[in-house]
Amino acid sequence: MTEVYRNYVAGQWVDCKSRKTFPNTNPANTAETLGHFQASGAEDAQAACEAAAKAQPAWAAAPAPRRGEFLFKAAELLESRLQKVSEEMTREEGKTLPEAKGEVKRAINILRYFGGEGARQFSYQIPSEREKVFCYTLRKPLGVVALITPWNFPSAIPAWKMAPALVAGNTVVMKPASLAPLSAYRIVEALHEAGIPAGVVNYVTGAGGAVGNALVEHPAVRAVSFTGSCEVGNALYEKVTRRRVRVQLEMGGKNPTVVLKDADLDYAADVLVNGAFFSTGQKCTACSRAIIEKSVYESLLEKLVAKTRKLKVGNGLEPGVEIGPAVDAAQLETDLKYIEIAKNEGAKLVCGGKRLTGGIYDLGYFIEPTIFAGVTPGMRIAQEEVFGPVLGLLVTNDFDDAMRLANGVRFGLSASIVSRDLTRVHEFINRIEAGLITINLPTAGVEYQLPFGGTKESSFGMREQGPAALDFYTETRTVYMRYAQ
Repeated sequence: MTEVYRNYVAGQWVDCKSRKTFPNTNPANTAETLGHFQASGAEDAQAACEAAAKAQPAWAAAPAPRRGEFLFKAAELLESRLQKVSEEMTREEGKTLPEAKGEVKRAINILRYFGGEGARQFSYQIPSEREKVFCYTLRKPLGVVALITPWNFPSAIPAWKMAPALVAGNTVVMKPASLAPLSAYRIVEALHEAGIPAGVVNYVTGAGGAVGNALVEHPAVRAVSFTGSCEVGNALYEKVTRRRVRVQLEMGGKNPTVVLKDADLDYAADVLVNGAFFSTGQKCTACSRAIIEKSVYESLLEKLVAKTRKLKVGNGLEPGVEIGPAVDAAQLETDLKYIEIAKNEGAKLVCGGKRLTGGIYDLGYFIEPTIFAGVTPGMRIAQEEVFGPVLGLLVTNDFDDAMRLANGVRFGLSASIVSRDLTRVHEFINRIEAGLITINLPTAGVEYQLPFGGTKESSFGMREQGPAALDFYTETRTVYMRYAQ
């Protein structure tokens, strides 16, 4: 019998008011249902917000190192279940088991990192220009924060939003993506078993239109952190800014990798394959544009196509599989739609481009890793986010032209360059319009201890991850104290 997973509100596992559920389906084998989750509505979201508001004063009053201890305990519990939680992630989201295991380890590291932040100083003392006056700052939590997380990193992103919010003294209400709710459930479960006080963490599943809107509109919510599409993020911004609620948006990307003529072309091809196709291209930091100097374009194209054709696509639980399925039928349809758009606009399909069928492929949403040559900057395939394993190749005459092409989109999340020319590398760092810059590395692959976020239409608000994450979840108070009258 398929398990039914419940919401977590006020320290209890509860059914939603409607008693309705929705299935969590394996995209590599749609005959498999991992479980059923609560199809919550506005009432359920409101109850979670009220529970969080009730718990927040006592949680904020607890010493920060003690708050951090709950994160340490939860990390230990997750680590003891690493194999199980990783396999569940592969089954619900589709990414390969090695990628899933790496993500769960990252979530564990995030919990430990921010657990340690509880014992570090959140404030600083500054000398006064007046005698016998002591000046310092305090960080205070905002209150109740709503966290709306996506399906593509269903463990890491909930962890990197929840951990800094909690250690800073906020209480949280989380709504995970309906396509992959089990990974976030496991983190909440670990926090529950770690003994976190009732109401400090709340977890509600359901449709964004019902649950998400109720969360962002609740008067107790003082901040919203969202990762997802530009369309939803922009609508959310319009809702919350009217109430002066703090908001953090991580949205789309159209990330370039610039390959200069001095690059090692075998290495450059490996960088492009990794950035464009791993995780089935379903990363906001994935590379979707390769901008290649003209003199090495044909040679790199040949190597890139050869390496891409060797990639093994299949069920991510199977050994040797490098690329899993699209997350659902809608994403597969989007991938195929953009492939047809690119063809119609005159791009040259040189690799992939089809849905895979036959045998195990008929069970899921599998697509060939796809490469288009002859892409020009005005094509939709060069401007719009696909969020699938589709890479467009653009030719550039020189470095200045490459920078024009790289910056010629509305997004600015991540960007990379492959080159041994240090002058060009430093010029790239200074001129690229991106929040995440990598050198001789894929566009994707960030670490938890450094700030994360983009520019332009990719991001809005303060940075996530690293020490900067605490800035979003706290406000600064400044104290002037004269210690002698």
